[in-house]
Amino acid sequence: QVQLVESGGGLVQAGGSLRLSCAASGRTFSSYAMGWFRQAPGKEREFVAAISWSGGSTYYADSVKGRFTISRDNAKNTVYLQMNSLKPEDTAVYYCTAEGRQYGSSCPPLCDFRSWGQGTQVTVSS
Repeated sequence: QVQLVESGGGLVQAGGSLRLSCAASGRTFSSYAMGWFRQAPGKEREFVAAISWSGGSTYYADSVKGRFTISRDNAKNTVYLQMNSLKPEDTAVYYCTAEGRQYGSSCPPLCDFRSWGQGTQVTVSS
């Protein structure tokens, strides 16, 4: 079982930047793919980005491609989401997630996310 704790959310103006962090504990972080999802009020939770267990492969939703960057630091058991050129439509609760398969070779883009953090609020004002 892995525990995930997100941080770094907040209020930012359109065009601004934020960096989210997700600290993992409870199992070998470096052998699991990680991802970020988000959920806006009244909407379904949607995929944002994923990174392979090695960090060598990343995958993004079309809506954030070119603006967001996912990365990981296996020495710190942490995954990051750098968000630039933020738009009001990026407003949501952002969730960190971990895949259930160790050394999953198909993720991304085919991921089996099993563990979730509690989420961190990102609000982008116009």
